[in-house]
Amino acid sequence: MSSYRERLWPSIWIYLATALVIPASILVLAPVNIVAGVIAAGVLFVGLAGIFIVLAPVIEVKDGMLIAGKARIPVELVGTPSIFRGGAATLQRGQRLDARAWLCLRGWVDPVVKIPLEDPDDPTPYWLVSSRNPEGLTAALSA
Repeated sequence: MSSYRERLWPSIWIYLATALVIPASILVLAPVNIVAGVIAAGVLFVGLAGIFIVLAPVIEVKDGMLIAGKARIPVELVGTPSIFRGGAATLQRGQRLDARAWLCLRGWVDPVVKIPLEDPDDPTPYWLVSSRNPEGLTAALSA
C-alpha cells in the first residue's frame, strides 16, 4: 500500500517551449516539401512529448521503501527530511550541493526535499528530491 505517490510531470511551459520544434521543422523542410515539413513537425513534437511523459520520475513511499525514480531505500535508513523552497531550494541544488548526494531533480519543480541517510555503509550523505507536495512527502517519511 502506498502512503505517498507523486509523478513529476513536466509543466505546461515545457510543452509550449517544445512546440517551438514545429515551426523550426517546417522552416527547415519547407524548401524540400511542405507536407514533409508538417509531418516531421508533428512527429517530432509528439515524440518529444511522449519522452517527457515516459521519463517523468515517480516519488513514492510504499511498503516501508522510499522510491525516487529508479532508486529505492528502506524508510528506516532515512533521517528527518528538510523542505526548501525558492532561493533556499536553489542553493541546495547549487552552491550547497554535496557532490556525493543522490539527485532526483526536475527544473520545473521548485521545492526540494533533502532526505539525510543514516546508513553507515552508504557513502551518499543525502537524497535531494524535487516534489510539488513536499509536506506530504515528509509526512509519509515520518509516519
